[in-house]
Parts: sequence; C-alpha cells; structure tokens
Amino acid sequence: MSIAQNLNNIKSSLPEQVTLVAVSKTKPVNDIMEAYNASHRIFGENKVQEMVEKYEEMPKDIQWHMIGHLQRNKVKYMAEFVSLIHGVDNFKLLREINKQAKKHNRVIDCLLQIKIASEDSKFGMRTDEASTILMSEDFSELNNVRIVGVMGMATFTKNNKQIRQEFNNLKSTFDKLKEIENDNCMMKTISMGMSGDYELAIECGSNMIRVGSSIFGARNYSI
Repeated sequence: MSIAQNLNNIKSSLPEQVTLVAVSKTKPVNDIMEAYNASHRIFGENKVQEMVEKYEEMPKDIQWHMIGHLQRNKVKYMAEFVSLIHGVDNFKLLREINKQAKKHNRVIDCLLQIKIASEDSKFGMRTDEASTILMSEDFSELNNVRIVGVMGMATFTKNNKQIRQEFNNLKSTFDKLKEIENDNCMMKTISMGMSGDYELAIECGSNMIRVGSSIFGARNYSI
C-alpha cells in the first residue's frame, strides 16, 4: 500500500483522543509530502540537523516533534520552530530549552521522558526526579517552557505482559505528576507506543503515538 493508504488506515482505527506523530526520520521529503498531501501535519524526527533541513524545505504549517535524545548544544538550531520536544530527561536540558525559546519570544512545549524500560540504553528520569523538578523553585522561574506531559519507551521485547506493565507504570507516573499544576506545567499528554505496540499503549492510556515504519515502510539506516 501507499504511504497515504497506510496513514489513513492507521488514523481511521485510532480513538478520537489519540494524536498520531508520523515518524519521518531518515525518510526523504517526497515521502513526507505524500503524508502531508493526505492531510497529515504532525511529524517526528530524532536528529536536529535532519529536522532543520526538512523544516526549511517543507510547508510551514507542519508541527515538528523532536522525539530523539536531545543534546543541549543542539537546542538552538530548532528553538525557532519546534512544536513539541518529547525527550526531556534532565533539568539542565530544560533550562537550555527555556534559554533558547526566550531568544525567539516563544514558549516551547515539552514532555518529561520517564525511564520505564529495563534496557540500559533507554534514556529517562525516575518519577521522583520528575516530581522534584516540577515542584522546584528553579523550574517555576522557567517562563519559556511548558511541561505538557510524559513520554516513555518500552523494552524492546515480544513479552506483551512486560510491555503492558511498563506502559501502566508510565500512566501511573502521569497520574501522579498531573496533580502538580502551575503556570508552566499542564499535564495532558502521554506519549507512548510505536509501530509494534501502539494498540497496547492506547489500551494503557496513551493519547499520543509515534509511528514510522507502519506508515513509511522499513528504514534504511545506511544513508
């Protein structure tokens, strides 16, 4: 099937409250434009340079989501346009996002990345670390960022029981952090679930899924 058909098949099966982020990393502009022409506007990239290049070349009504691990020295390149940063895993990064957003007179929405997987390769903070940040005076002084939810990545395994437990842990973390509301924290988004497990993620409470290969096909990581 075509990219547009894949996209529409997935979107037609999603509950109304679930947002689909089409993960376009490594994919050429032509492929992304096929999804764009099928009326999709939310795309996710995991490398800042690649996202910047696509932003410059593509229509400006696209919402670009940074879904990969983010280094502080790269924030400045996307601060002008990024719609949502999924992977905020420490306070220093949050402070840098705030600094760069201020230069562009913007408030940048962010998700706190919570470590739910058993794999050491996955980034993220613990629930208590996230809570400490959100209740801190230092965080309250960041006027150019807004925490709107959490993000997590399950362990890469075929054990659905384990994946379900990890997703439930993220939903539980979200529920705890949602009780912390202030001017720059308004919890509404749970970003979890990818091509292989998004249906399970939705069952566990996800309202934002990140799907790439089921839309665009397998990726060629050699390019």
